[in-house]
Amino acid sequence: MTAAPLLESYAAGAWWSSADEGTPLPDAVTGETVARISSRGLDVAGMVAHARTVGSPALRELTFHQRAGLLKAVALQLMARKEEFYALSHRTGATDGDNAVDIDGGFGTVLSYASTGRRELPDDTLVLDGPPTPLGRRGTFLGQHVYTSLTGVAVQVNAFNFPVWGMLEKLAPAFLAGMPTIVKPASQTAYLTEAVFRAMVETGLLPEGSVQLLAGSASGLLDHLDGQDLVGFTGSATTAALLRSHRAVTERAVRFNAEADSLNCSVLGPDAGPDTPEFDLFVRGLVTEMTVKAGQKCTAIRRAIVPREHVDAVVEATRAALEQVVVGAPGADGVTMGALASRDQRDEVLRAVDRLRTHAELVVGDPTDFTVTGADRDRGAFLPPMLLRCDDASAPEPHDVEAFGPVSTVLPYSDLDDAIALARRGQGSLVASLVTHDPAVARAFVLGAGSAHGRVHVLDRDDARESTGHGSPLPVLVHGGPGRAGGGEELGGVRGVLHHMQRTAVQGSPDLLTGVGRRWVAGAARSEDGVHPFRKSLAELRIGDSVTAGPREITLEDVEHFAAFTGDTFYAHMDEEAARANPLFGGRVAHGYLVLSWAAGLFVDPDPGPVLANYGLDSLRLLTPVKPGDTVTVTLTAKQITPRGGADHGEVRWDAVVVNSAGDPVATYDVLTMVAKTWPPAGDSGGQ
Repeated sequence: MTAAPLLESYAAGAWWSSADEGTPLPDAVTGETVARISSRGLDVAGMVAHARTVGSPALRELTFHQRAGLLKAVALQLMARKEEFYALSHRTGATDGDNAVDIDGGFGTVLSYASTGRRELPDDTLVLDGPPTPLGRRGTFLGQHVYTSLTGVAVQVNAFNFPVWGMLEKLAPAFLAGMPTIVKPASQTAYLTEAVFRAMVETGLLPEGSVQLLAGSASGLLDHLDGQDLVGFTGSATTAALLRSHRAVTERAVRFNAEADSLNCSVLGPDAGPDTPEFDLFVRGLVTEMTVKAGQKCTAIRRAIVPREHVDAVVEATRAALEQVVVGAPGADGVTMGALASRDQRDEVLRAVDRLRTHAELVVGDPTDFTVTGADRDRGAFLPPMLLRCDDASAPEPHDVEAFGPVSTVLPYSDLDDAIALARRGQGSLVASLVTHDPAVARAFVLGAGSAHGRVHVLDRDDARESTGHGSPLPVLVHGGPGRAGGGEELGGVRGVLHHMQRTAVQGSPDLLTGVGRRWVAGAARSEDGVHPFRKSLAELRIGDSVTAGPREITLEDVEHFAAFTGDTFYAHMDEEAARANPLFGGRVAHGYLVLSWAAGLFVDPDPGPVLANYGLDSLRLLTPVKPGDTVTVTLTAKQITPRGGADHGEVRWDAVVVNSAGDPVATYDVLTMVAKTWPPAGDSGGQ
């Protein structure tokens, strides 16, 4: 019989194995040893140094778009191998449905961040945080907040329940931010993490030092971290508190983000009786969260809070649905819920259920008498889904004790205020669901309970078809929660990237800030070299290239023609007496869109050229009314240039300022255009 393999760590660019036998990791279904794990003798200080001196410089040299391209390429290669990961994941107790959440969900998160990096971040290594802030009267001294990459390492310490998604949802934003990662998976399911990590390394796409794997104990790792480093933790509140008290965090200001287990709830709205679609959605969501990953989700519903008059109906409907759940070996015919991750985890859940039964009755599921399909119940870490009923919602246990498995407790409430109070009794959670079709109920709940939850999932008949469900964190939304849930935030699209970066206030002149941010700042130098900037390709265009056009007089006939042509006969443009009575106008004025149209007519170069398309305006402000007889002049300046990797064009943001004859700003806005990288395009003779 071949001995179970010893998992390897990936440290300083090489696979490393401990000299000892390691601790056995059991198959959740059969109890057989899948692998062994040990990190005894591993040079954790060397891993940190390697990340800082090799991984960090390599990543920070790449732009956000380049990092995003690598993430996408890696995720696509991982997806091509997902069947082998599915097979191995079965040994963690996960069904294929569970694998879709963990494995496919992890790959999807990486792809989402790759898309975010291309769409919402510049093709640069620095992020501008909002517009500049004037710091003096003359406009020669301004402030600009910027984000730059930290020079340390992101250490992730993960829980056992999501060995793939847990790694990738932390790695993707850190990588995009230019920060190398050391992955520390929970030992119970580390063999699956190691397999996916190994596949990432085998792609050959990731810069050296950008990712490392620590399989085994992380003892001593935090001792080597400082203020440029970050720790992302997922697990129990007790362990989170222990890590948060480490000297690296308390004395050296290591950034610490925790996502801890919490007593999430689902509330059945007072309008959602048994005869409504919302009632069925509530029960369906409760059953799903009890059984997916065998209830081993940080976001699972632990408290089902329902109107007192509907408790019996909820219990019976949930009982009927849970009776259809088939517990057993993943892959066996008909199995819809697999095993817990280990028998130790199973025993911990049973101890928690015993505590819950102090004031609650177990109404569905007998842990001593249930059927397991395709496996030996005693050898595997199996439990049936268990529903408790606690008629005294003031009892402490449902709001204090979490059974991290297929367990939930039904609690009654008297009115909406009572439901909100019960939702808050969890002392902070990752997510709360409210199932209601009443917008007033939804608003009252969000106002009353929102501060106690990281996410509020409002479900009704209209959004159910597209809803991703109570327990699904999404890459574009923050994942975390206050209080017991850890007080941290993960994911959230760009927010998750910026969390791994340093925000710095830079002070300087318009020219200096333009140079730092590569975005033209009002007051910085403009260049008018006699060549219209619309005649310049991206290869020729420079930030600050500008054109001034005008003046052009706007007549009363122009205003009336525009009104007749567009149908915009608002009184301020057509009724002199009414317009004079308006204190903002004091008489008839030109349409704002007439001014913009004429401004475009002034600055546009009409001939075919490198400007391919105008695709919008940003930040439009109409500042001063233009009256008939006045003139307008427009100045257009290349503000920001963003090439698109792999495309023959890029984006140019132009600063547009329209002034009247007195020099007062009439309108300010950004014009967005697509511009060719070269002109004529490669292979185009220009018609000659």
